[in-house]
Amino acid sequence: MGKIRREPRRSRGGTNAVYLVAGGIILALIVAFAVFAVLDSRRGGGEIAGVRSYDVGPGNRHAQGDVDYEQTPPAGGVHSPVWQNCGFYDEPVREENAVHSLEHGAVWITYRPDLPREQVERLRELAQSQTYILVSSYPELPAPVFASAWGKQLRLDSANDERLEQFVRAYRQGPQTPEPGAACTGGVGEPS
Repeated sequence: MGKIRREPRRSRGGTNAVYLVAGGIILALIVAFAVFAVLDSRRGGGEIAGVRSYDVGPGNRHAQGDVDYEQTPPAGGVHSPVWQNCGFYDEPVREENAVHSLEHGAVWITYRPDLPREQVERLRELAQSQTYILVSSYPELPAPVFASAWGKQLRLDSANDERLEQFVRAYRQGPQTPEPGAACTGGVGEPS
């Protein structure tokens, strides 16, 4: 009987490496897509119907006195050197201080004093559940509710409009903010 000759086993190391690299690339693409989707949803997921943009100029323009703003309520511009503390206010706040809060990345939600109580409470909860939210009444407001950020504004008929939360997600500390991360406490006012 003759000896059976065995062929040497071929190494599969090269094939395994290709599968590992391909798997790593696919995994990286899945993770990148997921991160993009989360960030996009945090920023409102695209355009919000009704948002108006204004050229309010750069930040860091301070004035000591009253300022005559082009928008009612204002969406940015020259402002007080001291910001309004974020939170909920039953009464109107000084526009010049609120605009400084916008410069720091706050969303200022104003409402008519005659807004139904349950809607006012919804706004209070919104202000108390998140940072960089300023809510105040605003007499003679041209609509029941306005949401304002630096250079951005949304007019709403109700505090229950789903676009309000989309606006907050998109513009609170958003890319339009001249001084992101600057304080929204330590200024003037005591929220209720």
